[in-house]
Amino acid sequence: MLYNSINFRNVELKNHWVMSPMCMYSCENGLANDFHLVHYGSRAQGGVGLIMMEATGVEPRGRITNRCMGIWNDQQAEQLQKIVDFVHKNSETKMGIQLAHAGRKGSTWNNTQIPIEEGWETIAPSAIPYHPSERIPHVLSVGEIKELVLNFKNSARRAVKAGFDVVEIHAAHGYLIHQFLSPLSNVRTDEYGGSFENRIRFLIEIVDAVNEELNENVALFVRVSGTEYAENGWDIESSVELAKVLKNHGVDLVDVSSGGNIHGAKISVFDGYQVPFSAQIKKEAEVKTGAVGLITTTEQAENILQNNEADLIFVAREILRNPYIAVQGSFEMKQDCFFPRQYTRAKIS
Repeated sequence: MLYNSINFRNVELKNHWVMSPMCMYSCENGLANDFHLVHYGSRAQGGVGLIMMEATGVEPRGRITNRCMGIWNDQQAEQLQKIVDFVHKNSETKMGIQLAHAGRKGSTWNNTQIPIEEGWETIAPSAIPYHPSERIPHVLSVGEIKELVLNFKNSARRAVKAGFDVVEIHAAHGYLIHQFLSPLSNVRTDEYGGSFENRIRFLIEIVDAVNEELNENVALFVRVSGTEYAENGWDIESSVELAKVLKNHGVDLVDVSSGGNIHGAKISVFDGYQVPFSAQIKKEAEVKTGAVGLITTTEQAENILQNNEADLIFVAREILRNPYIAVQGSFEMKQDCFFPRQYTRAKIS
């Protein structure tokens, strides 16, 4: 299964391997550069079906750090298009971009909030910082929320123009959308807080707005935290119900991670520790899912697919260590996978 093709709308992935989005903290003013061209270009040469580009801010305040990527203006989109064009020309890999807003977890460096003079005022659904030592974030008005939805929409339009095949909305890891989802970080009493339906409203408005900019040649994914490992917080049952709604709003796949919203949450980490969340959402919401989290071998990835626990395998740290995990796995399984013609002499038959 790992080396079979799979379709999302009219987007055909040649296999089920995905490079998971990972921040590189290497931009100036949100602009991608030659490092990113080499970084993503080399992973494409390794044969993955899809590369999901790192969290990309839809406005300057949406970045995690001041070295994170952005797509809030056309110049940034033009730089990204160079990478997309290179990958499409020199491989069979499809390109995705993760549209993101850090919210209260922005304006940081090395996981520490930087002084406002060097960073910016953070924003959130409620006046609750991620860590008690951090500045109280600015509470968003309804009008400001509507502006943020428009920021996601405009960024999606730029992504489509730049040639991306997949747009993913980042609603996980304690960033802004996740902050709205969780009753522990969202204590609003208006239409964006309180009930489950109100807390998911911001995300659903973004999904609908982004979908207006997409077509059958660009698929839509959403990344969620299956649980935030905190009592009375966002949990797997909430994620299942959210996935059902996302499916009805035209989302093609739910990319399932976990954690990130509650400082100090206790997480038991082991190989494939997040796969059960993907499996439960896939089964109960009847939606395609992606699994991520310490997936390091071809055998492990194949077993996840065979057990019907996910539809795509998102690989993060392992693909930093080994950009050729996909093609090397195809050698082991005697399957076809893209391998650069320039490297043919190294191919194992």
